[in-house]
Amino acid sequence: MKQSGLNRTEKKAAFALASVFGLRMLGLFLIMPVIAIYGQAYPDYTPFLVGIAIGAYGLTQAFLQIPMGWLSDRIGRRPVIFAGLFIFALGSVVAALADTMTGVIVGRVLQGAGAIAGAVLALAADSARDDQRPKVMAVIGMGIGLSFVLALIIAPILGEHVGMSGLFWFTAVLALGGMVLMWKVMPATHQKVPSRDVLPVPKEIGRLLQDGQLGRLNFGVFVLHLVLTAWFVTLPLQLVDAGLAAQHHSWMYLPTLILSFVVMVPMMIFLVRRKQQVLGMRLAMGMLIISLSVIALFTDQLWTIVLSVWIFFIGFNYLEASFPALLTQHAPAGSKGSASGLFTTCQFAGAFIGGVAGGYLYQQGGASAVMLFAIALLVLWVLLSHGLRQVAATTRMALPIPGVPQAMASALASDLIAAPGVEEAIVLPDEGTTYLKIKRDEYDAAAIQALIARYQNNH
Repeated sequence: MKQSGLNRTEKKAAFALASVFGLRMLGLFLIMPVIAIYGQAYPDYTPFLVGIAIGAYGLTQAFLQIPMGWLSDRIGRRPVIFAGLFIFALGSVVAALADTMTGVIVGRVLQGAGAIAGAVLALAADSARDDQRPKVMAVIGMGIGLSFVLALIIAPILGEHVGMSGLFWFTAVLALGGMVLMWKVMPATHQKVPSRDVLPVPKEIGRLLQDGQLGRLNFGVFVLHLVLTAWFVTLPLQLVDAGLAAQHHSWMYLPTLILSFVVMVPMMIFLVRRKQQVLGMRLAMGMLIISLSVIALFTDQLWTIVLSVWIFFIGFNYLEASFPALLTQHAPAGSKGSASGLFTTCQFAGAFIGGVAGGYLYQQGGASAVMLFAIALLVLWVLLSHGLRQVAATTRMALPIPGVPQAMASALASDLIAAPGVEEAIVLPDEGTTYLKIKRDEYDAAAIQALIARYQNNH
């Protein structure tokens, strides 16, 4: 009988990988809430350089995310993860030792070069059974979300006592802690899931770039993270100008984040049950526009800013939580890894461009210029999202098809697509695998296995 929950190995793997990924993301996020304030101590400080420092990690992340995933398929997951954590620690040390903002930027670029997301997700997939894999991935996702929340809460407190240099030393320690977890806690894995489930396939990237539905999601996550990093060039300073001292910013972030989840979770459950995820996405986008518009109009009123931050995080957290499901629903069968790789690349590219644009606009036109730029991009996103379709909830599976010849691949794919519950099918005899996109409530596993067996027997 199959176990209904995670076994001991899967629990250890989920804990270790969620902790490794979460510690690393905590290190990346940690300077966002404070560098606009404490960065003024550097002799070459300018708002433009602050923006670059906030988003610099996104540049190398965007370029290296997919290649590092491919590399993990060739030399192994663990070596890539260890190397990525070491590079991240090295970048943290460079930034900690820097006595100029330019040096901090170099460190941040190095931090981003430790792009281990693809390798971590691939190792997570290797470490879990097919039916338990979504749970392990969900634990890792929660670790990433928690790291962002913790960064906003603890950064102002730590920044007051240890300064920017101390924050970077702390992130170096976090990276070393991740390496210890990989060494001591992460169980050895021998399974290797098909690459297409979690990693990009080079020849598919061009085809997916032409997919309008995925393009809308990629543009959406690009804008979302662009707006976030651009806004954090100005938000800490706006809070100080409104009368909230930097060391007290944690006490603003803590309740607004908690209360955002109080609203966001029921909202998501309500809309998912009614199969209105796309509507929910547009509502969340509207919240972002409203919150930034209010801040732009009432920038000197503290409670107005706090209320707007709360509304912003309701929308932001909803979008962050709903994007993975929307991506899975729209990604073609056998292309989830490629679709996720493109999606993540757009996310980090948005973080980089947002920091650069936010810093430049703040230096040239003040906080209002940043707000107007972010609002304009969000409005454009709303307009482009109107082509995004609501699709039925689906899941993916990979089935072995040993013995099915290449000549029968097209016929088998046609028969699989005609079967109840199968929306898409890709048959790859060279890999010995067929990838299916299915509706669970209509899918007949026994009938599909019998269909595949007929093609195997006819060979």
